This record gives sequence, structure tokens and C-alpha cells, in this order.
Amino acid sequence: MKAPRFALLGVGLVALVSFSSGCNKETPAAPATTTTPKHEHKPPHGGTAVALGDEVYHLELVRDAAAGTLQAFILDGEMENFIRSAAPWFEVVATVDGAPQTLVFKPIANAATGETIGDTSLFEAQAGWLKTAADFDAVLKSIAIRGSTFSDVKFNFPKGNDKD
Repeated sequence: MKAPRFALLGVGLVALVSFSSGCNKETPAAPATTTTPKHEHKPPHGGTAVALGDEVYHLELVRDAAAGTLQAFILDGEMENFIRSAAPWFEVVATVDGAPQTLVFKPIANAATGETIGDTSLFEAQAGWLKTAADFDAVLKSIAIRGSTFSDVKFNFPKGNDKD
């Protein structure tokens, strides 16, 4: 018995499709290499990052050489949000040319953000030696932020202490 023409045609098409799909297989791409991006903190003002605790918070230190000031912004662990503190002041002892120099950071109010003395994320210290000293080692004596106290935090300015 002879097979109908359309049946043979169907078998031929199936064979052709199977053959052509087998020949056109693309070589599988090499597996993508995954690298873990380095965890970095970007100080929003381009300053020096000082981690407090296990990166619970950060200080960002910004020096204005012409004015002889050093500003300290309190930021969250990722340096993305400002954190207000009720601290009345805090001290940093810097070693400049082998001699200890004490900086007293006082709170700064900001009407634009509603920050007031006793509820601010910005503190500032002023000293004549800040006009010329661009690199020094220092110790933050103690600061209280939202119920946590951070003491004897060592860092270098302008390198900071943030290891990430």
C-alpha cells in the first residue's frame, strides 16, 4: 500500500525542522563571572569618613582651610541619611607636629532643615592650626547618638578609619 503524498510531506518537514534546529544550536555562553562589588561609603560632601562602632553611624569630616574650621556631619551607617544628635558638644584630640591639639565640636542649627541646638546632625570646630594642617592622627573622645555612646575612636584625617 502506498502512503498518501501529504503524509510523506509531513514526515519530510519534521525531519527537516529537526535537522535544521540541531545544526543551528548556539554554543552556550560561558558562565558569567560574578564579583561581589566592593562595599563603599561615599561621603556626601566629599569629606573624610569616620566609622562609629561597627558602622552603626559615621561622621563625615569636612575641612575648610581658609576659615580654619572642621565640620562633622553625623550620618547613618551607609552615609546616606543625616542623623540628629542631642549632644551638647564633643571633643577630638588631634596630634599635630607631635603635639596634642583639642578640637571642641559645637552643634550648628539650620533653619532650612529645622535642626536646632540639641537636635542637629552638624557640628563644627575652629582652630588656627586647621588652616595649615591637612593631615593628622586623631581620637574622638566620646559622642552620644540616639542612646549609643562611641568612645576613643581613632582615625586619620584625611584618610578616616572606614576600612571598606
